[in-house]
Amino acid sequence: MSTGTSDILAPEQEPVELARFREQWKAEVRERQTATSGVQTQPVPGASTAAERIIPAARSDASAKTATITNTLSASPSRGPATHVVAGAPAVTTHASHGHSHLSPSLAHAVEVYRKAVFHEQHSQLDEALQLYRQAFRLDANVDRAYFIEEQRTHERSAAQPPSHKKAPSTVSVDEVTRDVQKLEVHKDSKDKSIVTSGFLAQVLKNFPENLVFQPENEKEGLPINLIPDELVLQILRILDYTTIERFAAVSRKARMLSLDSAIWRDFVHLAYKPPQIADNESITNIMELYSSDYRKAYIEHPRLRMDGVYIAVCHYMRMGSSENPWVNVTHLITYHRYLRFFPNGQVLSLLANEEWQPQTVIPMLKPSLRMKGFYIGNWSLSGSTVYITNLVEKHLSQAHATTEPQRNRYFFQMTLALRSRPLGRWNKLDFIGYDSVNVEDGEAVPLPLRNERSFWFSKVKSWPGY
Repeated sequence: MSTGTSDILAPEQEPVELARFREQWKAEVRERQTATSGVQTQPVPGASTAAERIIPAARSDASAKTATITNTLSASPSRGPATHVVAGAPAVTTHASHGHSHLSPSLAHAVEVYRKAVFHEQHSQLDEALQLYRQAFRLDANVDRAYFIEEQRTHERSAAQPPSHKKAPSTVSVDEVTRDVQKLEVHKDSKDKSIVTSGFLAQVLKNFPENLVFQPENEKEGLPINLIPDELVLQILRILDYTTIERFAAVSRKARMLSLDSAIWRDFVHLAYKPPQIADNESITNIMELYSSDYRKAYIEHPRLRMDGVYIAVCHYMRMGSSENPWVNVTHLITYHRYLRFFPNGQVLSLLANEEWQPQTVIPMLKPSLRMKGFYIGNWSLSGSTVYITNLVEKHLSQAHATTEPQRNRYFFQMTLALRSRPLGRWNKLDFIGYDSVNVEDGEAVPLPLRNERSFWFSKVKSWPGY
C-alpha cells in the first residue's frame, strides 16, 4: 500500500469478527428504537398526560460507573410520558396519573420508609432516622435513587398544575416547620392545673410521656412521694422561693412538669411587678401579652430589681504617698465600697464606706435607722431596664450623738443605672450611666466623674424578704 493511501479498510477486507460485531450493534440499536417508540405511543388510561420512568437493570460493573438520569420527552404538542434511566439501578417502571405515582409494591413500601427516615432526620431524631434508613435499604438497595426521582416528579407536577380557586395543601419548607416548632406553646390542662411554656422548653416537654411518676433510685423499693396527690405537692411548691422550686424541678421529669404550673409563677409575678417596679399606668396584663401568658418566662426575662439582698460595688483608686527617701515612691491602693439596698415602697439606701468597714459588718447594719457618714436615703423607680435613683440626701447623726446642730443639706444626689442579668433571670448587675450632684436652691445638676466607679453586683441576704 502506498504512502498516500487511506488506512480505512474496504468492507470486503474487514475481519469477520468486526463485521459480526457491527451487525449485532445495529440490531440492538433498532430494538431499542422500536421499544422506545412503543412505550411513547402506548396510551395511559384515565389521564391526558402520563409519565413513565424506567430504571434498567444494573450490570456487573455498574458500581464503578456514575449514575446518570436521562429524560426523554415526546416531541408531540401534548407532553408525553417521560423516561428516566438511572444507570446502576434495577428496572422499575412508574406511572404518574392524576398526581398519583404507581411503583411496584416492594419499592413503594421502601420509598415510604425512606421518606419517614428523611422526616426524622430533618427533625434531629437521628436514632429513629438511622433505623428507618437501614430498613429501607434492606427492602431495596436503590431506594434512595427511586426516592429522588419520585420527589422530582412530584415537584414537576406541582409546578405544572394550573392555579385553582380551591385551597390546595402547600409544601412547607423545613425551616418554616422549625420556626413553627420553636414558637409552639404547650398547654396541658387538668382539673385545676394549667401549664404554659414556649420555645425550647416546649419542645422538651413534647417528648415527655403522658403519665409521669417519680422514679425511685432502687426499683425494688417504693417511693412515698408518689402517694401524695399532685394538688398537695403544688400547694407545697407555692410557699417556696423560686430558687428552691427550680432545684426541685431538676430532680426528674415529673418534678419539672409540676414546677411549671402557672399558679406558682403567677404568684411570683403579682408579688414582684408592681410600682415602682413598673410604671403606674402599666398593668401585669400588658406585660403578660409580651410573653404569651407564660408567667415563668415573664418572671425570668422581664427586668426587676431584687429586694432580697444588697448591690455592692468594690472600687479602687491609687494615691501617692510621702517618703523620706527621695529615691523611693510610695503608692497606696485605696479600696472603698458602695452599697445599694432597695425596698418595695420605693425607698433606697446608699452607703459609701471605706475599707475599714467590711461587707460582713456593714450589711447587718444597712437599715433606714442607720446614721453614719456617707449614708444616704432616696427614692428609686424602674423604667424598662433603667434604674433612676433621686433625692439621695445624707442622714446626719441624731441629736443624742451629734456634737453640733445638724446643718440643712444644700445638695442632693441622683444616679442613673442600667439593670442587667448575668446569667439570664438573675438581674444581679447595675452599671453606672450617670451620677449627678443637684443644687437644692436652683436645681442645677453637675455630673460627677465616674473614673473610679465600678459596677454593682448583687449579694443575697437570706433573712431579707424579696417582696
